[in-house]
Amino acid sequence: MRKSLTAFAPVLVILLALAPSSAREAEVSIVEDWAQQAIGATGVPAGWNTYATIGGRPAYDLTVAEKDGRRALHLKSRNDHSTIAKEVRVDLRATPILEWTWKIVALPAGADIRTKETSDLTGHIFVVWPRFPAPLRSRLIGYVWDTTAPARTMEKSRKTGAVTFFVVRSGSRDLDRWLTERRNVYEDYKKVFGEEPESPSVVALSIDTNDTHSRAEAFIGRIIFTNSSGDAALTR
Repeated sequence: MRKSLTAFAPVLVILLALAPSSAREAEVSIVEDWAQQAIGATGVPAGWNTYATIGGRPAYDLTVAEKDGRRALHLKSRNDHSTIAKEVRVDLRATPILEWTWKIVALPAGADIRTKETSDLTGHIFVVWPRFPAPLRSRLIGYVWDTTAPARTMEKSRKTGAVTFFVVRSGSRDLDRWLTERRNVYEDYKKVFGEEPESPSVVALSIDTNDTHSRAEAFIGRIIFTNSSGDAALTR
């Protein structure tokens, strides 16, 4: 005689309770998914502000776009340096992983963040811990795709002591393809500053070609903080 399925209900409850946390729904704090932005809107997007940089004559050649079926910010630069920022509410202990998608179209020719004279970058993302006075005491971690500097390296900015870069990718491989990246900001902060981090209050996006006098282009899609630590992946 077959046993009724209801007889197994208590066992199923126990198994679900013991399931690893990765099988449960990830906790997510959305920074930007561009869903509320108007397609075709140009300049600084709604909810974002300009962010002061060292020189660069910002052009804010930015457009909210739909690319390959997904919403994104289209960033272009030609001999300028443009940065925008958005205030965020993040519990870094609960959601330590920064996840974003990007499609890098063009890298600034001859750029290399390891030298001041060539310190340009295509579209990239900063996590910011503002401190007063901001130019001297704020702490910024930048996640970048460099033209030349090797991937999986950490580099101090050659222009300001406030910025440390993590080179996520390098060179022309995988250009013009959507990628998903994930970084443990909590652990990266400890690696850079040697102490437990507070939660950041700003996320910034930037593109920079004023040193090499070249051009760059990128799309940056959804940006979130999460507790899911899956590996970075090629998404298209």
